[in-house]
Amino acid sequence: MRSRPAWFYRQAGALPYRIIDGEFELLLITSRRGRWIIPKGVIEPGATAAATARNEAYEEAGVIGEVSTQPLGTYQHKKWGGVCNVTVFSLRVTTVLESWPEAVIRRRRWLPQAVAAQAVGRSQLQALILGLRRANL
Repeated sequence: MRSRPAWFYRQAGALPYRIIDGEFELLLITSRRGRWIIPKGVIEPGATAAATARNEAYEEAGVIGEVSTQPLGTYQHKKWGGVCNVTVFSLRVTTVLESWPEAVIRRRRWLPQAVAAQAVGRSQLQALILGLRRANL
């Protein structure tokens, strides 16, 4: 049974990436329980999914960048007694901050694509990570 308003179950996430010396890397962060995840959060009424993804990347991962105009896809996860639908956008990182709002509660790590997919554990999110192609960015 849901314990929050229906709009709480609509979320947006960012899949931050960079290319350093020809190497394609993705940024993952830890959840509050220590699992590797992507930055994501509730789409507040009146906000867009893309803007939410950009904001979550800043707050949770300490990165700033350009969010894609089209989502990569969606995945679901259980939370708050219901199922959240997360719309995921790629985010080309232009700035990595030394301090950010959730730095004290989260770790972050740059990983090669295949390693990032293995680390997240959720099959739907793994498919989105593995489906991200450098050539399409």
